[in-house]
Order: sequence, then C-alpha cells, then structure tokens
Amino acid sequence: MPFDPDAVREFERAGWNRAAATYETAFATATRQFIAPLLDAAMIDAGAKVLDLCCGPGFVGAAALGRGAIVTGLDFSPAMLAEARARCPAIAFRHGDAEAPPFDDACFDAVVSNFGIHHVPRPALALSGVHRILRHGGKFAFTIWAGHDENIAWKLVFDAVERFGDPRASAAPPPGGGFATAADCLRALHDAGFSRTEAELARGTWRHDDAAALLAALRAGTARMAAMIQAQTDAAMPEIVSGLEAATAPWRDGAGIAVPIACVIATGIRS
Repeated sequence: MPFDPDAVREFERAGWNRAAATYETAFATATRQFIAPLLDAAMIDAGAKVLDLCCGPGFVGAAALGRGAIVTGLDFSPAMLAEARARCPAIAFRHGDAEAPPFDDACFDAVVSNFGIHHVPRPALALSGVHRILRHGGKFAFTIWAGHDENIAWKLVFDAVERFGDPRASAAPPPGGGFATAADCLRALHDAGFSRTEAELARGTWRHDDAAALLAALRAGTARMAAMIQAQTDAAMPEIVSGLEAATAPWRDGAGIAVPIACVIATGIRS
C-alpha cells in the first residue's frame, strides 16, 4: 500500500479522538513520566513563550505553565483539545496541523512535543514549521519511543502478538515519519536547519496489575497500537495475553508488573 499522508492523518485523528476520554488513565501513565525531563531539555522557565505541539490533553502545557511559562497548545484532534481546555483553561489551545503550524515567524522561545512528532504523516514538514516559528536561539525538544532493546514493554507486546496473533492484521495505513532511532531524530533536526542537536535516552517504569491491564492501556489510550490489538481475533487474544503474562514474569512483584520503558529526547537550537 503506497504512503498516503491524508490517510495517515485521518487515521491518527480518528484514533486520538477515540482515545481522548480514556487517555489519562491509560497511556498517559507511560507518557507523563517523561514530561519533566522534556521540559528540562527545552530549558523551560518562567516567562518563556512555549508551544506544546501535538499537545493532546494538555499535560505538557500544564506542566510548563506550572514553571511560569506562557503556553500555547496545538493539536489536530478536537476531542483531545476538549480534554485539554477543560483541564487547563488558562492555556490557549488551538486546533491546527503540526505540518503547518498557524503561527507567525519567530514567535516562540521554545517548542516541545511529547510523543507527537512520530505520529505526524510528514515529520520533516513539522520540523521545518517549528524552525520557522522559533526565535533565533530558541530550542525545540521532542520525544519518541526508544527501540525495543531499551523499551521492554513494547518489545514484549509485539513479541506476543507476533507469536500468537498477526501484527499485520490492522487495516491502518502505512505510517510516515521514519523516526525510530536517536540517529533519525538528529538527522531530521539537522535537515530542518537546527544546530547544536542532541539526543539522549530517558528511562521509566510502566506499572500495571498484570499483562491484560498493560494491553488494555494500549488499547484504550493509543491509535496505531490500539488498531493492531483490536485487529487480533477472539481466538488469538487469550493466547496473546497468556504469552505476555509469561513474558512479564521477570518484572512481577507483589503489586503487579513494573516493566521498563524508555524514550529518546531530541533537541535542537534555531541558530
């Protein structure tokens, strides 16, 4: 199937609209762990004019506001924006496309995006847009999930689906992007005109009662992974859960499972 940016955009929008109501108690228990290091990487402090790009329900923007920043949020999902506006009415949340951010040139001191850029059909356009709207000397920081050698929760899920189900069963369109490694991030930042680029690994732990709860969080709070899980047959799902339960045994304690997760935090400066 050829790459179709419009199909990717509509698939992602529909997925995140669907996930908006359950995101906080589902996938956000993973993504929120990396908000503080993301804001640290962007050097967010009081008075800074900050854009939270692909802001979702507004957790990053709220944290930046808590540091005294002047925050704007941008997202293409109306349902996510409704959650964000209800949670933090002090922030100006706008509807728009990350590939063409609707802001004047050089109007932000910093731009941050927590696990949003790799969902954009053409991230190179988003990075060029960020470069345009940053002031000279402004900093961009974004996160992507690390590879499976570091991001164990993802590896265990994909391994279980590969073994007992079909990871290609989803009708989701092929993704855009190509952001899979730190090197990908650095290359894209350089191509968009950023200087002093860096990428570092940040680690966390994703805690759940059991393997079924981990799968439920991904199913309720994501777009592409939810589509993959949803596409598995009724016959395959018990085996997938059982296989994942066995695979998570090394990370089980008295309170459930605590599986390692990791992301790459990439940064660049507009010279």
